[in-house]
Amino acid sequence: MYRKADSEIWQGRIDHKTDHTYFRYHQVVKTTTTMEQDSIVLIGFACDEGVRRNQGRTGAKEAPFAIRKQLASLPWRHHTNDKSLIDFGNVICEGHDLKSAQQELGDKVSDILKYGKAIILGGGHETLYGQYLGVRKAVGPEASIGLLNIDAHFDLREYDKQTSSGTMFRQILDEDPNTNYFVCGIQQYGNTTALFNTADHYKVQYFLDEQLNSVKFTEALDHFMRTHDVLLVTLCMDVLSAAEAPGVSAPSPFGLSAIKVREILRKMVSSKKTVSFSICEINPSLDVNNQTTKLGAYFINEVVMQYINN
Repeated sequence: MYRKADSEIWQGRIDHKTDHTYFRYHQVVKTTTTMEQDSIVLIGFACDEGVRRNQGRTGAKEAPFAIRKQLASLPWRHHTNDKSLIDFGNVICEGHDLKSAQQELGDKVSDILKYGKAIILGGGHETLYGQYLGVRKAVGPEASIGLLNIDAHFDLREYDKQTSSGTMFRQILDEDPNTNYFVCGIQQYGNTTALFNTADHYKVQYFLDEQLNSVKFTEALDHFMRTHDVLLVTLCMDVLSAAEAPGVSAPSPFGLSAIKVREILRKMVSSKKTVSFSICEINPSLDVNNQTTKLGAYFINEVVMQYINN
């Protein structure tokens, strides 16, 4: 089910009503379904049905609302009006109908990409499949899509019985011969040997959390980004250390630092080929003093600023 954006979310401190150098996000975001060329568009995916199926801790469906509240108060550091920032509302998963919700998200993302860039506020990581459907619909069947994932987990589980937040990349790789998968931040003891074997079978390029300062990682990421027509980026917040991001479905005791994630994210979204970004697995019900939600808002700000400057 689609629901239009709620302008009441975008509120906060006002230091000046006309001088853009004083502005915060809530003063520049437009809540509309009418898009303009070169827009940067936020759309929420209020869903954690995939997390429930994957036996994770539910609550991520509340993240799109919570992230917007944190983002609203951040300073707006771009002072021209050449690109619009639009809140396009939410796709909401009704009951257990995950497939329909993902398809609806895909249709909305495809519509957005006719005009600009799409930023999806998940939701569980099942958000990624809807994001992919939208990108593929927008770019056509022949374009090669590079899936870039910052994550502690492969999300390559079997889906014979049902899909979930742990199956999306395998679904895509089975369905789409023009898509390849690159993931970084993998936890060696956060995935079974069977999942590592599955990654090898599908020729996934992956790097463990402890390998991300290596020249090999940098060169591999550069090569992957160069050799695809279109890039899709997704960030699963459980890749971060639980000390920095406690409010997630599956916390990682040995996860990455926020600084390292920001560094990688900046690089991935700096490419003009990157048309869409999603942030997933923030769980406000498990958060501590909005720590994880606020961090998520800061990551979104990084993406917005990269899109503006591209």
